[in-house]
Amino acid sequence: MLSKAVVKYIKSLQVKKYRNQHQAFVVEGAKSVLELLQSDFEVQHLFVTQDFLREHTAILAKGFKYEVVTEEELVKAGTFSSNNAALAVAHMRQLPPLHVSPSELVIALDDIRDPGNLGTIIRIADWYGIQQVVCSENCADFYNPKVISATMGSFTRVNVYYLNLPAWLQQHTDKYKIYGAALNGENLHRMQLKPEGIVVLGNEANGIRPEVAHQVNRLIKIPAFGKAESLNVATATAIIIDNFRRNG
Repeated sequence: MLSKAVVKYIKSLQVKKYRNQHQAFVVEGAKSVLELLQSDFEVQHLFVTQDFLREHTAILAKGFKYEVVTEEELVKAGTFSSNNAALAVAHMRQLPPLHVSPSELVIALDDIRDPGNLGTIIRIADWYGIQQVVCSENCADFYNPKVISATMGSFTRVNVYYLNLPAWLQQHTDKYKIYGAALNGENLHRMQLKPEGIVVLGNEANGIRPEVAHQVNRLIKIPAFGKAESLNVATATAIIIDNFRRNG
């Protein structure tokens, strides 16, 4: 049974201030928890239902300490409206220093505020084999429960860095191709692209900030064939990265 103190602790981790204070975050649902258990993240607490325990005895037998609880207890402690599987609390991990190879493809995000969008972009990065995502300091928090959930486990394989994006890009303008998604960019379909460089995508409503756009070598756009005003930023990311990978 989950104690009131444990429930209070788990709920506190929904707030960035307390995540940073405890250096911990919450992972919910079967898929994400299974990915967590097979990663290099250190698990602090693990709560599972009887159904999850029966289905994943082999993984849990690897030495993880866990407590069997009910679905109702998981819902009470977490953010999901239903969860008949598992919930875990894990320690944040220390990332290696950020190093970008000239032959590497990296996604850079400028002021992406929606946690669902950030999580989906991380999942897209994982799908296309991109291991590093660079975020401006005002992007949604990587450890936000909604971000973690939207990654569907990809948070365990993609490193996400937060930094002063204009300053960081400025350090790379002479050595790397830096592409920026913009409505006034070149038609993506008419470009010969290699899977290397830095691809910058901007805020859901306002696009790339001028100070970031100033560091971009080449503006690109997805050609429109209908009358929609814009694309969701995560959808746009998938289309753009697919074009980079197509000839790679």
